[in-house]
Amino acid sequence: MRVMAAAVLTMESLLMGFALLIAKDSATSSQLILGGVLALLFILTAGLLKRAGGYLLGSILQLCLIGYGLVVSQMYYMGGLFLILWISAIVLGRRGEAIKAALIAQRDKNGSK
Repeated sequence: MRVMAAAVLTMESLLMGFALLIAKDSATSSQLILGGVLALLFILTAGLLKRAGGYLLGSILQLCLIGYGLVVSQMYYMGGLFLILWISAIVLGRRGEAIKAALIAQRDKNGSK
């Protein structure tokens, strides 16, 4: 779960970098600074996924990414797409971890006989 979620957050950081390139001519300096801070927070949050609070922060950042659509209108669509990827990473990651735990438990059960 953590690997997929970290990959989504890293790609979102790159997306914010490209959004900043689009916004550089029409946005105010505070909007550009906000975009830069968001890009850095995406990278830092990818490292915080070892803790439960990392997923909460990542989820909040998803909403901020969609909200950056006020500056660059295409971010509404891209933010929605990455929100779907974020949810998919969490759901599929949990499923994969449950399958892995079941296989380990079965191996331990069969190995102890």
